[in-house]
Amino acid sequence: MKRLSILGSTGSIGANACDVVRNHPGRFEIVGLAAGRNVDLLAAQIEAFQPEVVAVIDEEHARRLERLLGTGRKPSVLWGTEGYREVAALPAADMVLSAMVGAAGLLPTLTAIEAGKAVALANKETLVMAGELVMERARSRGVSILPVDSEHSAVFQCLSGQRHQDVRRIILTASGGPFWNLSKEEMEKVTAAQALRHPNWKMGDKITVDSASMMNKGLEVIEAKWLFGIDIERIDVVVHPRSIVHSMVEYRDGSIIGQIGVPDMRIPIGYALSYPERLTACEGNHLNLLEAGPLEFFRPDFEKFPNLRLAFEAARAGGTMPTVLNAANEIAVSAFLGGSIGFLQMPLVIGKVLSEHEQTASRAIDVILRADDWARKRAAEIIEEIKNCSE
Repeated sequence: MKRLSILGSTGSIGANACDVVRNHPGRFEIVGLAAGRNVDLLAAQIEAFQPEVVAVIDEEHARRLERLLGTGRKPSVLWGTEGYREVAALPAADMVLSAMVGAAGLLPTLTAIEAGKAVALANKETLVMAGELVMERARSRGVSILPVDSEHSAVFQCLSGQRHQDVRRIILTASGGPFWNLSKEEMEKVTAAQALRHPNWKMGDKITVDSASMMNKGLEVIEAKWLFGIDIERIDVVVHPRSIVHSMVEYRDGSIIGQIGVPDMRIPIGYALSYPERLTACEGNHLNLLEAGPLEFFRPDFEKFPNLRLAFEAARAGGTMPTVLNAANEIAVSAFLGGSIGFLQMPLVIGKVLSEHEQTASRAIDVILRADDWARKRAAEIIEEIKNCSE
């Protein structure tokens, strides 16, 4: 039985991971859970899995959770970054699923690595912000980092048993999101509600908006660079609206190996949690090839989706540029969801922050965190300027 700590247990990935555990009794035990503000769902997860330790965003939510749990056997309830880090380093855990949203996942993931835990990584922002540092720490501690994103899980599987020197390129597939067929003029008028209606995947709000803007694919390009040790120039993106081919690897002899399946996150989550074994698929997770339809691929439109271009540019620049890209994007997405800026104003904010950033090549965590903090503040200022101009 593998013992798990789940960081971000009430989010989309965390909830799906709990479903995988529930559907495979005797294979896993959840010993730690960390969530944000959704203490109602967390209380239900605690009742179902009886973890030793849990953590939430702050003391107020911790006290509310304790009231919900009532009397009887209860886990230790912690809060804040230190609470998350305790869950990540829990002695009883064999593996940590890092599924917190955004930059908040970086320090807990580093803590899990320092504690020698295997990491199932769904928090792509960890490698976008500090990929070189994180992978270096993992190598020095002998820690395995197993990808959970469907695209990176697909690449990981396509690389299995192959020689790294034979890889010509990695091909990440993108659904194109809900706005792939819209004109740029139509995209100027889209709402947050429309952006949150992804055609294929059920995900959290932030990643769903990132998918609609194609920033998610840009972040995945940077993540792939560090996970698989490959140059940005050998990572390509193609749009595949059906989300059946999850990604591919082309080898120097011209062979392309792809991983295909239904768009269900329980498949890559289960593979990461059980690696090198494969779990029995949940009902409905078997792809019927006769009904799959044509598998079409398209060139991404960098003009309509400038976030993807910005991500490639930040990746090529390196240093703290990807950190700043991620931070500015998080603030822009939050502002879009809150109605402060429009959909096409998000890349304008991100591009301006990137253009003003004085890049540094340092890998030190304090330098990374300072760049992250600066970018958030500058993005917020630019958004405020946009709001004032529109009033």
